[in-house]
Amino acid sequence: MQGKEKELLDLELANRLLNSFSRIAEVINTRRLGYHARLGRILDLILEYLGVEQGSLMVLERKNFLVVRAARRSEILGQEQLLSDERSVASWVARHQEPLFIKDISKDERFDSTGRSSYRRNSLLSLPILNKGKILGVVNVTDKIGDRDLLKEDITRLFDFSSVILSLLVQENLQQNLRRQQRILRERNRELRRQEALRAELSRMLIHDLKGPLSEVVANLDILSYTVAGKNREFLDSAQMGCDRAVRMILNLVNIGKIEDGKFTPIKEVVAPGLILAECLSSIKALARIKTVDLILEAQEDLPQIALDRTLILRVLQNLLTNALGYSEGNTTIRFGCRQVPGKKRLEFYVQDQGPGIPAAKHSTIFEKYARVSDKQDALVGTGLGLYFCRLAVEIHRGRIFVESEPGQGSRFYFTLPL
Repeated sequence: MQGKEKELLDLELANRLLNSFSRIAEVINTRRLGYHARLGRILDLILEYLGVEQGSLMVLERKNFLVVRAARRSEILGQEQLLSDERSVASWVARHQEPLFIKDISKDERFDSTGRSSYRRNSLLSLPILNKGKILGVVNVTDKIGDRDLLKEDITRLFDFSSVILSLLVQENLQQNLRRQQRILRERNRELRRQEALRAELSRMLIHDLKGPLSEVVANLDILSYTVAGKNREFLDSAQMGCDRAVRMILNLVNIGKIEDGKFTPIKEVVAPGLILAECLSSIKALARIKTVDLILEAQEDLPQIALDRTLILRVLQNLLTNALGYSEGNTTIRFGCRQVPGKKRLEFYVQDQGPGIPAAKHSTIFEKYARVSDKQDALVGTGLGLYFCRLAVEIHRGRIFVESEPGQGSRFYFTLPL
């Protein structure tokens, strides 16, 4: 009979334990209660299961302090104890990471008369809450209800609940870390936006300051072109081309900023593709002559007219040709032109050189801001904004830009625009 009674008692304890776990799980998963309120409710359920009146749950905060975050005695909430406090039971448990059972606090020197008067019973149990060898908190229980006081065996029963307390503490730590990371990201984003605004303002100021002097140089060079001849003419042509490139770079910067901000609207007009190509050839042929590179214009006959921003697309072609010239050796050929995409209402503009080619790994990033084809230093090779401008200018026309290239086989840049 005694064996059967023990089995029934064990079954009853197991059912009570499962019921307590179930109720604690509900508390942990609820969002109606805050973190400290959930700690308090969990502590109540643990004390109810253990059959004790008093208890507290202390959480490690600021690395060196155990803070009471849940307790039956509300007056001790928020109290702190240093981990180094030699007279603190909880601090000893946290430092040694071992449970502590004190059978009689009246015989323990850490408890003076005032401390002992706070308890109705003499025994006290304190248990560390650990996660991967690190202390997260301490749970303390005392004042057993009934005829008997706490026993050392009650440590095992309290251990049953350490994992559920741990889950809430870990969950809160993760949420705190997440909130901290989110706060850091928000601060960094604010700083990045501030720096971006400063850079944008600086760019606007530089562009504004450069436009005046450059316009003056261009005008003076144009006046000189009527009087300079012979060998000096080559130097003048070179100076004019350099100014043209500088003006085009400034205009690229202006348009990039406006397109990125969504403040640029292309001014479209219906034009013949051949006229744009011829204008582009006229603006770039002197530079090709200096580089001893042949420019061959190829245009499919009877091409349909197309509505586009003539100035914008002209600069796209000029950028692609200037880029090709920058990477071309002397006595090579650059072909450029336009054709209608077979079976589609789209035109394809292209520039094909015989340069060193581009590795396949760079094809996906070549049109990004500040991306460079190679590390080659050349007066015609810019800072990586030319192709980025080309992409933005083409995309604002609802078109797309591409590159086909292999190392040693030259490069073919082309973009398509809808008719």
